[in-house]
Amino acid sequence: MTLYLLKRLVVLVASTAVAAVVVFAFMALLPGDPAEIALGVNATPEAVAELRRQYGTDRPPLVQFFDWAGGLLQGDFGTSYVTSSPIGPQISDRLAVTAVLVLGGMLVALVLAVPAGTFAAVHHRNPLGAALSAFSQLGIAVPAFLAGILLVFVFAVQAQALPSGGYVPIAENPGEWLRSLLLPWLSLGLVQGAVLTRYVRSAVLDVMREDYLRTARAKGRGATGALWRHGLRNASIPVVTVLGLQLATLLIGAVVVERVFVIPGLGDLLLNGVAGRDLLLVQGVVMVLVAAVLLINFVVDVAYHLLDPRLR
Repeated sequence: MTLYLLKRLVVLVASTAVAAVVVFAFMALLPGDPAEIALGVNATPEAVAELRRQYGTDRPPLVQFFDWAGGLLQGDFGTSYVTSSPIGPQISDRLAVTAVLVLGGMLVALVLAVPAGTFAAVHHRNPLGAALSAFSQLGIAVPAFLAGILLVFVFAVQAQALPSGGYVPIAENPGEWLRSLLLPWLSLGLVQGAVLTRYVRSAVLDVMREDYLRTARAKGRGATGALWRHGLRNASIPVVTVLGLQLATLLIGAVVVERVFVIPGLGDLLLNGVAGRDLLLVQGVVMVLVAAVLLINFVVDVAYHLLDPRLR
């Protein structure tokens, strides 16, 4: 197990390094000069050259990359081209909001998908189980932003029970913080819960056909007891892999949901950076998102190894 962890850590570090090169190269190829954007179209060539020197964009690309990568290792993402403020604190503040949003959405998805998928598998021959399966299939076709708009219409406009947008920090008012995140959590969790329900149903159906589950029932355990005692852990193995992919999907989907609900997370910061042509800020946010996806994949690989003793 230790050797496996070391191998996965090496892969994680190598993947992150390659991702840093790709992100930097992609941003370097984008048109536009940060100095000219910051100073405007009426700037003199001397002022543009001076600002390029301050930003360091007049140096060779390889030197710029190693300076940027070295700063990342120390937690320094550089200084914004537009606001001249450090990028690192902005990303860390927004990352905390996005992490709460994504984890809350995944919790909603799990709470809905595990019992719903198990019920649909156990009762797959009953009309209710078939209807639940069909309903989850319908949920897969609904994008998260559309689910958010529908939830706003129902709970904020019609019922007026929840705010339609905005974010209240938990330190200011825990109750309002929870109310401001309920609809975003639901918009992410309902869609991903529908996807996860299909995988849970399929995994549980496969386990129910295994000989060891029939043996457990032959020894006197009921169908529910046998499934709970012997089946769910085995059914969770493929679901964990899908769960990791969904976490990455939630992280990317949060970019749109944050804009719908006016939540100051990484997605909002990324879109503001794109709108303001703040390329270094965009570069830092994209790198954080990519690193988060790679870290999620690493955790999923380790969890998969722990759940399945055959791999050990």
